[in-house]
Amino acid sequence: MFRYYVWLALRSLRRNPVLTALMIAAIGLGIGASMTMLTLFRAMSGDPIPQKSSQLFVPQIDNWGPDFREKSNEPPQPMLSYTDVEALMRAHAAPRQAAMYATGFVITPSDPQQQPFQAEARATYSDFFEMFEVPFKYGSPWGAQGDESHSDVVVIGKQLNDKLFGGASSIGKTVNLNNHDYRIVGVLDDWSPHPRTYDVIDDSFGDAEQVFVPLTVAIDRHMDIWGNNNCSAAYEPGWEGHLHSECVWLQFWAELPDAAQVQRYRSMLDSYASEQQHNGRFHWAPLTRLSSAREWMVLQHVVPDESRILLMVSFSFLFVCLVNAVGLMLAKFMGRSAETGVRRALGANRRAVFMQCMVETGVIGLAGGLLGLALTGLGLIGVRAVLAKDMSSLTHLDLVDVVLAVLLAVVAAVLAGIYPTWRATQVQPAWQLKAN
Repeated sequence: MFRYYVWLALRSLRRNPVLTALMIAAIGLGIGASMTMLTLFRAMSGDPIPQKSSQLFVPQIDNWGPDFREKSNEPPQPMLSYTDVEALMRAHAAPRQAAMYATGFVITPSDPQQQPFQAEARATYSDFFEMFEVPFKYGSPWGAQGDESHSDVVVIGKQLNDKLFGGASSIGKTVNLNNHDYRIVGVLDDWSPHPRTYDVIDDSFGDAEQVFVPLTVAIDRHMDIWGNNNCSAAYEPGWEGHLHSECVWLQFWAELPDAAQVQRYRSMLDSYASEQQHNGRFHWAPLTRLSSAREWMVLQHVVPDESRILLMVSFSFLFVCLVNAVGLMLAKFMGRSAETGVRRALGANRRAVFMQCMVETGVIGLAGGLLGLALTGLGLIGVRAVLAKDMSSLTHLDLVDVVLAVLLAVVAAVLAGIYPTWRATQVQPAWQLKAN
């Protein structure tokens, strides 16, 4: 029976192509606008490591005081000073922990035919790779021993390995960074989390770095800070003066597998801040915060408020399109009241008429969904043209988006067709036969 209803629906749609095109266009435009924004919103608010994000936490310690908070109306600084990072690393209050900052190098290839070039890098600890489940193609991280011994080792990305070594295993080979040789111990596989959970302060949607070095080595070699570096007051000149200042420029992550460890870590943070106050470093009531990865995304406004507003506007536009579709369907169904009356007189009950009309609205919704997909593709191309380069990777449709668009169109069309269909089932056969 369903196939018969589909056949009747296709015949009915061909009978009045102008009205059919208007209904499909109304639904397609609404789906195209809403899915364009929904696709972008889903990509921006995604969780690259959902299996771990509830175990990853960012500690914050207020080392600037209430005067800064009153001026800026902000919570504790999102990054930490080197003094605080050293203390947290020595405390070993988490099974895994990693401080980090963004830096960069001039890479000099061993092949004289290749010119030196710059590359972004990250100075961090070995635990970083396991905490964020970074995949390796060759080798492994440098391990805790590499951190403690300040070893001249490096992990490079797949793209850099392809460029320097043709994609072959480069484990044990050296790479020249800022005129200093580092031994390669690991090569990453394809890895580009969006957003970059581990660093949403410097660049939320950029590509992952291609070079990773031990933070202890970066400190020894005075490697430049390429990320945020904020200071509340002047400090002693030179690298050592910067390290012992209250400047905040290091990010810190701790992996805490269960609620008990989270509570212990919070207590440790509070105790540490209180100790700093007692020692005279802080002259204000201690203020700390421990945020999970999800909470951190919200605090750092990874998904801008404007995106949420645009998403609401796009679905409001979809609602307006559906209201127009309701009017068009009502005109179509009521325009064939005579045909419906004859069917009823020949024995068709209201349920049969209702099912036929609903199948027809479903076919309209499917066609509108296909049109909406095409418009979504065009919309994403337009969005890609105005977005920054580092966010262009977000503007693509995946299988989930395609299925969601079609389902949304069909469900929206069926919901829009309920009232017109109900009106069609109320046709009185006797009145229609008498009028004709």
